[in-house]
Amino acid sequence: MTVTINGTTGISSTGDIVTTGSANIDVGGDGTIGADFLATSYQEKQVALSGTSPTVDCALGNIFTLTTSGVTAFGAVSNVPTTGTAYSFTLVITAGGAHTVNYTGLGTNVYFSNGLAPPSPLSGDTDVLVFMTFDGGTTWYGSLAVNAAAQI
Repeated sequence: MTVTINGTTGISSTGDIVTTGSANIDVGGDGTIGADFLATSYQEKQVALSGTSPTVDCALGNIFTLTTSGVTAFGAVSNVPTTGTAYSFTLVITAGGAHTVNYTGLGTNVYFSNGLAPPSPLSGDTDVLVFMTFDGGTTWYGSLAVNAAAQI
């Protein structure tokens, strides 16, 4: 294998990938790290959703934002990693009016604490929800992480 970074081979004599400065590494699909991965910092891709039937596409990112424009019912999540791979996404919903939000369309089984989906945010408020699956999206566990966030 040859790794090229900024036109220079970037493999040390010990087999480490090395670079000075920044480098983009595109593995062209899923990558596997055989040991612990320690990051000084990492970023997640933010994806803006729209409409009243939005769908989360796991291939596009992990942070999804939506400002409601009417009664909203989420569609099935697409491109979920396979069973045995945990995946989570964050959903940031800002109420663009007095709209209800339905999460049951995310998958076959959507679970919240006490079996109740959180109430929809009030007009102008923002809720942050986190969803997690480990069975390819058959089951989603949801949690309201931030309720009715408003600027102080």
